[in-house]
Amino acid sequence: MSAPGKTGHPDRNISAFRSHLRDFTADSRMLVLSGLALVLGAAGAALAYLLLHLIYVATNLFYFHHLSWQFISPAANHLHWLAVFIPIIGGIMIGFMARYGSDKIRGHGMPEAIEAILINGAKVDGKVAFFKPLSAAIAIGSGGPFGAEGPIIMTAGSVGSLLGQLFKLSDAERTTMLVAGAAAGMTGVFSTPLSAVLLAVELLLFEWRPRSLVPVAVAATTAGVLRRHLLGPGPLFPMPLYSMTVEPRMVLAALVLGLLGGVAALALSRAVYASEDFFEEHLPVHWMWWPAIGGVVIGIGGLIFPRALGTGYDVIDSLISGNTAWQLIAGILIVKSIIWAFSLGSGTSGGILAPLLMIGGALGALLGHGLPFIQIGAWPLVGMAAVLSGAIGCPLTAAALSMELTHNYGLMLPLLAASVAAHAFTVLFQKRSILTERLSRRGYHLSREYSVDPLEIMTVSQVMRSNVVALPADARVADAKRWIEDRRSPDKTPEPGDMRSRRGQRLYPVVDESGKLAGIVTRRMLEYFAESHDPNLSLPFTQAEVAYPDETLRAVAERMATLRIFALPVVVQGTGKVVGILSLEDMLQARFRSHERETRLERVRRLRMPFRAARLNQTTEGLETAP
Repeated sequence: MSAPGKTGHPDRNISAFRSHLRDFTADSRMLVLSGLALVLGAAGAALAYLLLHLIYVATNLFYFHHLSWQFISPAANHLHWLAVFIPIIGGIMIGFMARYGSDKIRGHGMPEAIEAILINGAKVDGKVAFFKPLSAAIAIGSGGPFGAEGPIIMTAGSVGSLLGQLFKLSDAERTTMLVAGAAAGMTGVFSTPLSAVLLAVELLLFEWRPRSLVPVAVAATTAGVLRRHLLGPGPLFPMPLYSMTVEPRMVLAALVLGLLGGVAALALSRAVYASEDFFEEHLPVHWMWWPAIGGVVIGIGGLIFPRALGTGYDVIDSLISGNTAWQLIAGILIVKSIIWAFSLGSGTSGGILAPLLMIGGALGALLGHGLPFIQIGAWPLVGMAAVLSGAIGCPLTAAALSMELTHNYGLMLPLLAASVAAHAFTVLFQKRSILTERLSRRGYHLSREYSVDPLEIMTVSQVMRSNVVALPADARVADAKRWIEDRRSPDKTPEPGDMRSRRGQRLYPVVDESGKLAGIVTRRMLEYFAESHDPNLSLPFTQAEVAYPDETLRAVAERMATLRIFALPVVVQGTGKVVGILSLEDMLQARFRSHERETRLERVRRLRMPFRAARLNQTTEGLETAP
């Protein structure tokens, strides 16, 4: 019987085996999801139309006591001091709906959507799809200083989740359906399909893959097409296109505004959660009554500054149009900020994007008096992007949303500069955004940094151990006993192929005469049979799952996790010839290389000063000629 020997090195022509590897992992199911996304796109546009008009109906009923689907601002009411009680009534109604309908309607929608994706397998209760738009319509229609985008994201996302639950889909595919619905709903409200897709990527999907990106884009595009017929064409806030060259001083000014926008976003985030702490820790009443208490502050604020009530889309349009009166700016920055932060902390139902845009617009209008003139409404628009980016941590979404809302793509450079500056400030000075802080308080942690998984780009052949011991298929128990004794012997010098030359090896491939894998045996099995079985018996071995040199480490890691095994023999596909072993320790090499790439500091090149080199040469020559 031949002694155990080392397997050969893997074939050098590994590239021949990698022809099946692709840049992306999409398959035909992406087309199935895209077909469902068409339905969700239409549903999102219809739900956006329905929600906006429900808000209009509620506003007319609460403040003007007549039934109408037409938009009207709550600020136009003639109730005087009686208007203080309207938000309180709305808060009572929301409290009852949350307690006896679904408590998932509390909040502004996006944290709830993230929680459904990360924790609940993208499974949303059907009651949310009914109660969320109704509660949002009551909250905003009764004067709540919120936008419609948060509720529509949760509502349309719930519809996407329900549609996904009707079909045999995986957790990841249901997530795609939920996010596709959310993107369609946001597009239906704002008419911003690109921003909706970017928001999905930056905030909801937690990946950037064609399998999810394509269906989400299909849903957003479909909603954008239908939205034109339901709510009208054109941007939500029309603005003349800036066609001149953006000067460097304008970009520098945008950076300054972006930093100040980050400060404002940080202050607003802390104000919201300070309000939430107040309600949760200092009020000895059931949470059902909290929205009504928040309604008291809304009512008083509305009495002081009526334009702080409602979605405020008309106020944003006024800022973009050049209305920078001090009364308007002060009302938004002081009254709107206070009532929004306090009422949102009370757990009522409403969105955060529109209020952040309004507050950012007021900040831009305020600072615009001291910044270089670009065009009317430019600095309010840049301020909108900065505060939104700093608050939600989505700089690309904020910049693109500001451009899509106005169709003013000429301001791309200052918008991008301000958004990134605000984002850079807030990520340095706060741990979480206004969206993820709520999840953290519920005991969940998520990371929003996207990077390529090192296991995805490295293959088995790059980290496997090729110099391993393989056992012959005709081995007997006596051979196993001899190998174990040799391995334990401290004075015997190991020979090539000896088992002691691979002390860390725990899995031994069993091969036939041609080197083809016949099975595996573990070190524990060898020791067991060597100690308690007849030496003349053939050494038993088991069949094994295998890995291939051209497989990605991620594919093998998923197989190991599914089968709950810690090492695999590596064989050449087609021939079955053993070329190595891959263990969990080997796979950690990929993580180590990634960590080293992030943390190892080295200077690759050095700058050489020509005059200094000449002086050094002269000094060296002088030393050589000295007596």
